[in-house]
Amino acid sequence: MGTRIGTVRSIHRYPVKSMAGEELSQIQVTALGGLLGDRLYALRDEKAKEIRGAKKWPVLMQCSARFDGEPTESGGVPPVTMRLPDGTSLRSDAADCAEALSRLVGRPVTLCPIEPASNRAHYRRAQTGIRVIGALSRSVAFRRVLSKLADVGPQGAELRQDFGREPHEPLPDLSVFPAEIIEYTSPLGTYFDAFPLHLVTTATLAHMAALRPETTWDARRFRPNLVIETDPSLTGALELGWQGKQLRIGGVIATCTVSTPRCSMVTHAQPGVERDTGVLRSIVKDTDQCLGMYASIAQEGVMQVGDAVELE
Repeated sequence: MGTRIGTVRSIHRYPVKSMAGEELSQIQVTALGGLLGDRLYALRDEKAKEIRGAKKWPVLMQCSARFDGEPTESGGVPPVTMRLPDGTSLRSDAADCAEALSRLVGRPVTLCPIEPASNRAHYRRAQTGIRVIGALSRSVAFRRVLSKLADVGPQGAELRQDFGREPHEPLPDLSVFPAEIIEYTSPLGTYFDAFPLHLVTTATLAHMAALRPETTWDARRFRPNLVIETDPSLTGALELGWQGKQLRIGGVIATCTVSTPRCSMVTHAQPGVERDTGVLRSIVKDTDQCLGMYASIAQEGVMQVGDAVELE
């Protein structure tokens, strides 16, 4: 038996990458896909020929999406209905879907359902020479060097914009991410940023609120799959110390892989959450650029709201 740290307060699934999603009472969790149905769609920039999200188009965070049919492990990708910032609804299978989303972001885009991992071209970054860089990045040593060089030249300026860093602030250590993230926009066969599960604790949100009370530390800013209601005796940014440990959550066992480096997305406005750049300034200064924990799935199963969470 592990140490009980709290219970599952809420479960969140995001049908479309970068859009607000659905709050669920229970969910099946799989090794590759995480929460069943999580991020089954993403926008593809048809000029850049690359999958992109709210780092490039913050307006997506003012949209929401819900499935019109429940996803299954063996079935196809069900259609979704998206609610746009002006209040209109748009179905993924509508004839004008790509046109409407292109108007929204100001670029020609297509809403793409998830593709098999074998379709590497679909996930590959558009950067010149990325195949060579991707091959070299299988070396941890090369990724560390690449991370140190990332702040140089035009690419460094773009990274600073994506991560919302001020000139005096450090960029996150990119070597902590899986090697394939260098060559591809996500782990193959998924639209995740890096790992299939992302969680935050109420202890961390309370800790940050104490440090910066003028900011609204709403969990929605951080787009977690799980919000863990921690026992009142536990304080501080708890999950930042869980790397390498396992969490038992209902029938699921998750391995904590890496603390979540935060980017500009946490500052953007969402329905019910105002824009606030101070969120990121505090995270960079007070919690070493990270808030929340990425995890992989060691044991598939079902989790539900109210399940005990044990640290093993």
